[in-house]
Parts: sequence; C-alpha cells; structure tokens
Amino acid sequence: MKLLFLGDIVGNSGCIAIKKFLPGIIKSKKINFVVVNGENAAKEGVGITENIVNELLSCGVDVITTGNHVWDQKETFEFINKQKRLLRPLNLSGTLPGDGFGIYNTVGGYKVGVLNLMGNVFMKKCDDVFIKSKQFIEDNKLKKKYDFLIVDFHGEITSEKMAIGHIFDGSATFVVGTHTHVPTNDGRILNNGTAYLTDAGMCGDYNSVIGMNTQNSLNRFYKKNSEKHFPSEGEASLCGAIIEADPKNGLALKITQFIFGGQLQKSI
Repeated sequence: MKLLFLGDIVGNSGCIAIKKFLPGIIKSKKINFVVVNGENAAKEGVGITENIVNELLSCGVDVITTGNHVWDQKETFEFINKQKRLLRPLNLSGTLPGDGFGIYNTVGGYKVGVLNLMGNVFMKKCDDVFIKSKQFIEDNKLKKKYDFLIVDFHGEITSEKMAIGHIFDGSATFVVGTHTHVPTNDGRILNNGTAYLTDAGMCGDYNSVIGMNTQNSLNRFYKKNSEKHFPSEGEASLCGAIIEADPKNGLALKITQFIFGGQLQKSI
C-alpha cells in the first residue's frame, strides 16, 4: 500500500501545480491514497473554498486536512458538514461543524483512517491535544476500525510534533507535521513501526517567505509600507512524503520524502 501526503497548499501556485501534476504522480509512483493539507489553498493564501475542494478531489486527492486557517473563508463553515473528505482539527474547542476524523474506502477493500489534530503551543486555542490523542488511541485501534491511519498534526513547534509522533508510534501508519511550510529532513520509522516526519513542507512557491510574497513580507518585518500577506505566484514545488505500508499490520515499511518541481527541487 502506497500513501502520499502533501503539505500545506499555498494559494493559486500550489493549486495549479497539484491539478497539473498530481494525476501523473499517482500513476508513475503507483499511489493508492492521497492526503493533502489545504488550509492555505484559497487565492488569498488562507482558508479553502468549496470550489477548490472539488477541484482537488477531482484530480486525485482523497482527503483534505486543514488547521488554524480552516474558517478563514466564511463559506467553509457552511459546506464542511456535507463534504466528509474535508477535515478540520479534531481538538478545535467548542461546538463546530465538520469532522476531525474520517474512514475512507480505497483499492483492494482497505479502509484508511485520517486524523487531523492541531497543536496547543503558539496556536489558536484548542483542546489539549495530548489528552485527545490518548483518548483517540483508546477508542480506535489499527486493523480493527481501519487498515491504515494517517495523522496530520498541524503545529508550530518541533518538540510538540515529535511527542505526538511517539504517542502514536505503533498505533498509526504515519504521523506528519504541517503548518510551518518548511520541509524537515527527518523522515524515519519509529521503534514500533510508525513513519514520522516533523514537517511535510508546503506545496507552493519557495522563492518566497513561507509561500508569501517576499518583498511584502520583508516590508512587514521592517515595519515599512506593506499590505496584508498575499501568496507568491511563482512555480510551486510539491512537498510531502510517500509511505509504503504493510496491509497485514497497517504499519510503515518505508518512508520517502517527496519533492517535485519548482525552485526547491532544482536547488537540491
């Protein structure tokens, strides 16, 4: 079983690259299931629209995860209940629409669970992610409710992401961090068989400041004339990881970091 996870899609640049290249990547890499984080996919670089969700699903994406920007496009609050392939963090505080976890059928009759969590440090207020994670593992068992489990942990700091990775070790196929838009070089399989990557990076223009226009970002740091952040529009690199997993136990056999196209691939 081959699972592809792609990091935060940023603006039009990331969406264009996904729609253009993902069908070919799925075919050439023999991918069975695709998850992307889409919380920055709108043209403004924050949030996601129903039209973008439909476009991503039509080009081969199976599930879209999000994070702290999930509600930045007001329409999402209205349509997320009817679109079960769009998730929001499970531990968002309060009574909110949408789901933070779903189980999806795939080729060969397998069931893939996808869990969306958000960190507590330097993020919008949400319920304690460690308590929620422990409760989730107690209530949901690998190879009982689902054959594979992908966990998108949308968080700011590396220590929190690593801790969540160890909590899920042996209970998930893959734990991957999102949010910081910078791919880390620490993809590995933990002691009990769970693949782990601190941050998948972004699907966006890397000739930028984490996907946003460079000059405008610098002006904001200098406290000079600047606008609200807006995405860089250059050629995007697609970043994430491919996990090869064992259907017998749902655990990872191999993790390969994935970088395709754009400035980032050309530079390495």
